Amino acid sequence: MATAQSEAVRKAIGQGAKKSSIGILVTAAAVLIVAGVGVVLALNFIESERQRELNQWQARMSIIVDSRQNDVRQWVESQLGEMRGLAENQSLQLYMTLLHQEGVTAESPNAPPELGYLSNLLTVVADRTGFQADIGGPEVNANVSRTGSAGIALIDQEGRIVVSSPGMPPISGALGAFVTGTPRGQVAVSDLFEGPGGKPAMAFLAPVFAIQGDSSAASQVATVIGVKEVGEELFPLLAQPGDTNQTAETMIVRQDGSTVLYLSPLRDGAGPLERKIAMSEELAAAWAIRTPNGFAIKTNYANVEVLAVSRAYPRTNWTILYTVATSEALAEATRRQNQLLWVFGGLIALVIAGGLALWYYGSSQRATQAAADFEKLATRFQGQRDFMHLVTDSQPNMIVIFDEGGHYRWFNKTALEFLRVPRRDLFDKHATAILGPSEGRRIAGWVKECLAKGEASSYTHELALGDQSKGRIYQSGLIPLPARDDLPPGVLMVSQDITESVRERQRREAAMQQLVGTLVSVVDQRDPYSAHHSVRVGEVARAIADEMGLEPGLSETTAIAGSLMNLGKITVPPEILTKQGKLTDEEMRLVQDSVQVSARLVEGVDFEGPVAETIRQLGENWDGSGTPRSLKGEEILVTARIAAVSNAFVGLVSARAWRDGMPFDKAVDILLSDAGRKYDRGVVIALANRLDNRGGRQEWMHFGKRPEAAE
Repeated sequence: MATAQSEAVRKAIGQGAKKSSIGILVTAAAVLIVAGVGVVLALNFIESERQRELNQWQARMSIIVDSRQNDVRQWVESQLGEMRGLAENQSLQLYMTLLHQEGVTAESPNAPPELGYLSNLLTVVADRTGFQADIGGPEVNANVSRTGSAGIALIDQEGRIVVSSPGMPPISGALGAFVTGTPRGQVAVSDLFEGPGGKPAMAFLAPVFAIQGDSSAASQVATVIGVKEVGEELFPLLAQPGDTNQTAETMIVRQDGSTVLYLSPLRDGAGPLERKIAMSEELAAAWAIRTPNGFAIKTNYANVEVLAVSRAYPRTNWTILYTVATSEALAEATRRQNQLLWVFGGLIALVIAGGLALWYYGSSQRATQAAADFEKLATRFQGQRDFMHLVTDSQPNMIVIFDEGGHYRWFNKTALEFLRVPRRDLFDKHATAILGPSEGRRIAGWVKECLAKGEASSYTHELALGDQSKGRIYQSGLIPLPARDDLPPGVLMVSQDITESVRERQRREAAMQQLVGTLVSVVDQRDPYSAHHSVRVGEVARAIADEMGLEPGLSETTAIAGSLMNLGKITVPPEILTKQGKLTDEEMRLVQDSVQVSARLVEGVDFEGPVAETIRQLGENWDGSGTPRSLKGEEILVTARIAAVSNAFVGLVSARAWRDGMPFDKAVDILLSDAGRKYDRGVVIALANRLDNRGGRQEWMHFGKRPEAAE
């Protein structure tokens, strides 16, 4: 004992010296942590400055892109305004109403005189508003071929030109799709498309309503549409007056399938509608389409990093994107950040130098004091161990303390006698070195789990040592011991030998199984037509319970209840059980009531689970329509729900002397049809899964054989 105590003291002192060295290292680490924190703070400050600069750029760029969006909107609205003005012209409305009522179309053989007036009106408006193309020569009506690229036209309800200004292109291709795709009674703006002249063009459309009619789609008699090449009017609006940023660029983009289509000309010389790039997370145009009204740092079509601001244009599927290269926008901010980084770096270096000087001065004094403190700790620790041995060595249970790694730190006399290891050899040994790899790893795992959860836990396990072929059974409780100033964390494990009580319970369970088997055989002898039925119900019930993941106690309860459900038939006269013809109402009542008799017969038996109540509830239905208490849904014990499905299944698939058993699939279909009414659907599904995926078909295929074949 004295040798072991001295060894413990020496280890404590050695650990104290080790901790002193660790303290020196911790001090050095603290200096480095301070330096690291300083670096982090410096970088955070620099990042905050950068973010402030980005916020300022976001505000400036938002003003610019909002201004460009407003100019584009005003231009589009002005074009639509011209079309609305024509559509609301009362003379035009009157003439188009008459032509519509008379059924005059572009193919009519005789052109009415009103068409001349309308042609002159469209030509004047086209010349004034820029909806004209220089093609030479006059154009009177829709019967003259057109080769122009701009103009204004009136089209009928079928989308055919009735009359137009000179140069009006035909209503086909993208233009035709725009006309047919616009709902009646609405104004609309087309997307940019390549006009007949090879230049970007747009169309603007307004409905013409009957004179004195309302503005509903039913009152529309025609449509006025204007087409023009927009490059010289629209694209100059994208440039911000007074913008001094050399890399600034405003673009109109839209999604085209899985690509981005740049509708406006680009700085690198690409023309409108020429550039397409695949959608990607980092592409500024793709981001703008997905994130309208946003601000981000992305890359442009030339793979240059840019600040980007986006706006969605309401009348079209356009997105307006304004970008500035980050190298230009953040040049001054980057220079200031580099200066700040150098300043902060110098200050951090001074702090580290001062900390190292202070550490060097005080380290030797701290080490000396630490050695004295640990000497006192070792003495105190030895006293505590002696006291604990005095208290616990008389206890019949094994008491052990493990450290967090699974090493023995303390143990009582009972543990030493069981482990058959001298006290001096057991201290600081790992559990695997004493108990063997399997049991040692298991207990070390429990220790780690107990410390991680921070709460007590209990395990029942068998423990054998060395040449023992069969071990004793122990109930072990583990209690976490949190770390204190003078002790590391650990786990207190108290193990009680419960071998005799476990074996007694096993003997009781075996006797109970024999009793159940005897009672079942009595029922089978009285009712030869349902021989083996009870055993099969118990077998299927146990399988379904296991499939549903029920705890072993409930699984056993379900199996016993299924086996004993027909026990009450011993009160039914044999002549009724073996009767060949149809039973009378009184005879049927006796057979049906036999289940409740079964419950009364077994309710005085001390089963582990609610066997009697399970049998009593076998007549209950899932929808509450059953007997005897009209229980519903979850009110019915899960053991009763399982036993009810098992009983029905066995009755369907089991053969009798006068018939074959029903196929499994048909039986399951019948049970599923009654699921939600008589049976719990989850139980029926568990049965089907057992049949199809857990070998149930092979396991129970003998149910379908007639008794003569089985013999």
